[in-house]
Amino acid sequence: MSRPLRIAVQMDPLERVNIDADSTFAMMLEAQSRGYELWVYPVTALSLVEGDGISGRVRARARPVTVRRQKNDHAEFGDEQIIDLGETDVILMRQDPPFDMGYITATHMLEHIHGVGEGRSLVVNDPVAVRNAPEKLLVTHFPQLMPPTLITWDIEAIAAFRKKHQDIILKPLYGNGGAGIFRVKADDENLASLLEMHFSRSREPLMIQRYEPAVRKGDKRIILVDGKPIGAINRVPATGEARSNMHVGGRAESVELTSRDKEICEAIGPYLQENGLIFTGIDVIGDWLTEINVTSPTGLQELDRFDGINSAGLIWDSIEKRLKS
Repeated sequence: MSRPLRIAVQMDPLERVNIDADSTFAMMLEAQSRGYELWVYPVTALSLVEGDGISGRVRARARPVTVRRQKNDHAEFGDEQIIDLGETDVILMRQDPPFDMGYITATHMLEHIHGVGEGRSLVVNDPVAVRNAPEKLLVTHFPQLMPPTLITWDIEAIAAFRKKHQDIILKPLYGNGGAGIFRVKADDENLASLLEMHFSRSREPLMIQRYEPAVRKGDKRIILVDGKPIGAINRVPATGEARSNMHVGGRAESVELTSRDKEICEAIGPYLQENGLIFTGIDVIGDWLTEINVTSPTGLQELDRFDGINSAGLIWDSIEKRLKS
């Protein structure tokens, strides 16, 4: 590039990240090593300006930042400024879910400037594709790869699904980090109470899937860059825990891609590439694809430690290629 890229990172507070695990931090370190200029801001600092001859100008109260791998002193900020995000080259949309109306609104705002060229900024991942592809719904477009799954508000349908499959998993449709996930066996008397509790607090449906015993051996997170797998980590549930998420005690292990994993990646890869979903993480249990994570995928640092690669570098290579094309 003729000049250093100007990068804006939309994320939760940088001050609070775990520098040994956070994927956004790894991407920022790699960007800085390439000489890119880094700015950071929270999603709540976004503004969309319209009217009076001004169209689609998206601004943010942002701070320039320098990052370093030094615990408790990993970020040095400059003074906060209002910047026009259309004058940056790349926006990393990396705030954590839940995928709620606030998240959706941010995708609408960034859509005004997404692209390449003057007054545009390449948003990673594409905000339109993110909005249209919440992880637990995008996967349903690939039914041949999924375990038996039900998405519904209908309590009777859920009861019938359990009767058929005996052992099931309940998931909040727009949740993250393993929160609110329950395993409900055939003889569990708490199903009705769990459903009453969920639907008394939420208007959203639940995802229900057949429990896959293979999860005891691990829930594989496969990282894809521009639709191509670059590696995987295996997340093994803690003793007495049905969830494998590392937020709730799951243990990360090195793992190789199987022929089935590669088949899954080949099936979904073209969709991810065509829709600007540059950095994604899919979850595979046994032979089954359970989620396609597009909002704020994780796992880069764990993958690098196991496989000795620079996964953030591969992501930035892909971004640079898109900017040039």
